[in-house]
Amino acid sequence: MKNILVPVGSSKNALSHLQYAVDFAESVGAKLFVVQVYNVYTKAGTMINVDDIIQRESLEFLNNLVSQINTRNVDVTVKVLKGKLIDTLELACKAADVDLVLVEPRTNSIKEEVFLGETSGKIIKQTQIPALIVPEGYTFKPFSNILFAVKSAIIKKKNALEPLVSIKNHFKATVNLLLVKTPFYNDGDFKLKPEIKSLADNTIKTENATTFQGVLEHHKSVGPDMLCVVRRKRGFFTKKWEKNVILKKDFSSSIPVLVLRGLK
Repeated sequence: MKNILVPVGSSKNALSHLQYAVDFAESVGAKLFVVQVYNVYTKAGTMINVDDIIQRESLEFLNNLVSQINTRNVDVTVKVLKGKLIDTLELACKAADVDLVLVEPRTNSIKEEVFLGETSGKIIKQTQIPALIVPEGYTFKPFSNILFAVKSAIIKKKNALEPLVSIKNHFKATVNLLLVKTPFYNDGDFKLKPEIKSLADNTIKTENATTFQGVLEHHKSVGPDMLCVVRRKRGFFTKKWEKNVILKKDFSSSIPVLVLRGLK
């Protein structure tokens, strides 16, 4: 894991999230890109160059945040990017060869009932960039026990497991593979290929209505310090993420959540 990107909003958790990102990056030996994305719609004939103003103020805001944290020995690059959020982040991640995006749950929302705000939810739902959702106020500590929950272990996309493999190997963590048999189960869903067999230290099979219910059932017995799930069209967060905002009553996590891109 060489490059990590952190989109920054205006939340009160921004400093804590940035410090976590630096500590995580230092631990894995990665470079850190701290970015803010803006988009401006102006009327024809506007005299003031709004772009220049927003870019300058956003850059000052980011630099001020970075100046307040301990950057340790991490190479931190600050960038202000103009464009639509998802398209711009995907282009930035491709250009910088980003391995992981660190997302804070609420970049702008202050509503206590919200787990993932509009911006964070959009990043998780609408991109295929591997992401780590870090709980608010969470202090970095090495991972030792990971719960990896899937309803299908079929892997078709190359390197889809790479972020999880990298984290497991670096921290020498235990990976508990939770295979959840749902009403959508198909023959072959639990047939493990060598790459996932070598990844899993323990394998648990369960039957639940949804993958999320399987996680709730086994979370306490496994006691993970990271939850890993997979994006897919009819996957873990489909119903919860039909809207970008995710409420705490629908899903919440007190530990970091690694979201992999689809395996198929």
